[in-house]
Formats: sequence, structure tokens, C-alpha cells
Amino acid sequence: MPDRNAPPAAAAPVIAVRDVAKAYEGRPVLRGVTLDVRAGERVALMGPSGSGKTTLLNCLGGVDRPDAGAVTLAGHALGALDADGLARLRRGVVGTVFQFFHLLPTLTAAENVEFPLQLLGVPARAREARVAALLGRVGLTERAHARPAKLSGGEQQRVAIARALVHRPAVLLADEPTGNLDSANGANILRLLRELSDETGTALVLVTHSGEATAICHRVIRLRDGRVEE
Repeated sequence: MPDRNAPPAAAAPVIAVRDVAKAYEGRPVLRGVTLDVRAGERVALMGPSGSGKTTLLNCLGGVDRPDAGAVTLAGHALGALDADGLARLRRGVVGTVFQFFHLLPTLTAAENVEFPLQLLGVPARAREARVAALLGRVGLTERAHARPAKLSGGEQQRVAIARALVHRPAVLLADEPTGNLDSANGANILRLLRELSDETGTALVLVTHSGEATAICHRVIRLRDGRVEE
């Protein structure tokens, strides 16, 4: 029987990081990090607080620029892009899920999910179909017209996952996505992330302290003092 948690075979790297270094106010945070993540692969980033996990995630998504080294994302060298180019790349290639959801409070669940497609200029009928399909997939069809204040934490995170995947990104970056949820909702979110990454072939990089979260991943990368531990 095949291993359901085996990494995708013969998949090309969708993320390539080479000797990335980053410092803040003279304090080194990342020190020569090198790694690859393949299409469809789920990778957990673990390590003590201050080890550089979130900084590395920000460099992968083009939010922070490394001081040295290179990041290539879906074939695009991030160092060669200006601010507008990075923003376009993030809108088209990257989905992000945060610990605290970051939904727009004045928009309904459906409108929050639709928003990235509006930024990309997707026609209205296609937006409607894609939003309805994803809300159904995360089990929120009946909550489509509810605003975030009327949703539970687990429901808000499911909306955030649908929003992160609605534009069909190559990479999904998740920063402690279960850190603000109880254990039952956290388990549901992890199951959903695993299933959706399998279905879409999206690479998932997951910052976590949770052993339950690492269990859905193909690989764990441990950082300490800004370096990848062997």
C-alpha cells in the first residue's frame, strides 16, 4: 500500500533557497539557509523562538528581502523583481494563512474569499463559481454571507484557507495556522490543509511548534540560531 505521507515523486522544486542571510539592526536572524521545496510537498519549519522561522517564511513570500543569497519562487528570482513585481508575484503565485486569520471585517466570508480574484481581474462569473466551489470544499456554503464577527475561530480559519487557495497558487505559506484554535478545530484545519494540498498540488510551507502539524508534512526542517540543523 502506498505511503500517503510520502513526498511527491519527481516533482521539480517550486521553492529554491540558496545561502540566504538576513539581519535586523545588525543582529543575524538567518545565516546561510539553503533548501528546496518541491511542487505538492508539505514542509514543516520548526525551531525555538527566535530561530528565524517567520523571517524565512517572509523571505520565501517576498515580504522581506534577504541581505545575501537568493530565493527562487515558481521559476522567478525574487532578487530580480522590484516592489511592484514582487506584489504581482505574491498575488498570483503565493497564498498565505496566518495565526490570527486577517479577514476583512466589513466583508462577508464569500467576499473575503473573492477579494484576491478581484485584484487579479478575474471575470465576475468565474469568481462566483470558484468562490462557491471552495466554500463548499471547506464546509462553509451555509456561512457564505456571514461576516467574520459572526464566525467561530475555526470557521474564520477555513475562510482564510479558501481565500489563500482561491487564485490557485503554486505555494501556500502558513504561519502557526492552528496556534489560535482549540485542539479539535486545529485538527480539522490540519486535515483540510493536507487534503487541499494533495488535491491542488500546492506546495505547503508550515511554521509550527505542533507535533500534530508536522504529522501532515512530508518533511521537517529544523532551524536553530538562523541555520538549518542537520
